[in-house]
Amino acid sequence: MKVAMFVMWDMSKTAEVAKAADSVANLPGRKLLVNYMFQGKPFDGLPPTTVVTMTVSEVESNEALTAIEYTLGLAGATTWAVPVFEIPVGKNVETEKKIRK
Repeated sequence: MKVAMFVMWDMSKTAEVAKAADSVANLPGRKLLVNYMFQGKPFDGLPPTTVVTMTVSEVESNEALTAIEYTLGLAGATTWAVPVFEIPVGKNVETEKKIRK
């Protein structure tokens, strides 16, 4: 299953969160596809010292996803994981027809 994960933390926790993120980057049951750091606040209401990243991973199980979120949480991060469905570029109509069946 593909999962987009937003990871948010106070800038003062960056060293701890970076270490935790590195420790789960190659976790068994996870293939990290992309990792982005936002260069501004993507959501209203965040304190100005909040750092936000977004990853997209393929995870084999809920246990693998939980291991990622738990490890990052212990380091001081808040996570928000959302299953995603990939639609190939230029294939919206074709994909919609396939999933409608």
